[in-house]
Amino acid sequence: MSLSGRVVLVTGASSGIGAAAAILYTKEARAAIVGRNKTKLSNVARQCAEKGETPLAIKADTRISNEQETSTILQETVDKFGKLDVLINNAGFSKLGTLLDGNILEAYDVVMKTNVRAAIRLTTLATPHLIKTKGNVINTSSTGSLHVPQVPTHAAYCISKAALDHFTRCAALELAPAGVRVNSVNPGPVRTDILENSGVQNPDAVWETFKSGTALKSISIELANYVNKPPY
Repeated sequence: MSLSGRVVLVTGASSGIGAAAAILYTKEARAAIVGRNKTKLSNVARQCAEKGETPLAIKADTRISNEQETSTILQETVDKFGKLDVLINNAGFSKLGTLLDGNILEAYDVVMKTNVRAAIRLTTLATPHLIKTKGNVINTSSTGSLHVPQVPTHAAYCISKAALDHFTRCAALELAPAGVRVNSVNPGPVRTDILENSGVQNPDAVWETFKSGTALKSISIELANYVNKPPY
């Protein structure tokens, strides 16, 4: 299916999966990309421009689910392009916390606000526009929603992704009569900067642990590196 003329909004687009998605989409579509790191976001915008149309780059901290910023993200996109065809709720965050260290509730509150509430908020704002275009919502989830990884410190992250999956099912059922499709993707381990951002002291060791839990004993490196050379 051609994406020519379609408008795509990608959150968490300054690195990792979001950056790769943004760069791939701009080969055909027009894109608005959202991230909290201005330098990284500008770098991704430059890579997008090398593939197609220069995207609308919006600096916003979707990690903390700032509702005013969330409203601005949607409004700026529609003001620029006149419509919205695809919403990719990709922004995600992990914070360490376990039952034994007593920090799990603190981690839960922050992570759920970012990984679930922000996605619900942005989807709610986008829905009227997506109904007009018979558009799509794609939620970036994780295999962590389906099973518990070997690292118990990321319990809040896994819980949030399970909630995101179920939100996806609920939204898909509600919006289907209006012609809007809602799906989630559940990647396995993809090496991005998420562990460093969540405060992991030795991320290399954690990635090795994740690798040992996969069938092929391997993980994908940051997907933006594979834009021109897919790993398959």
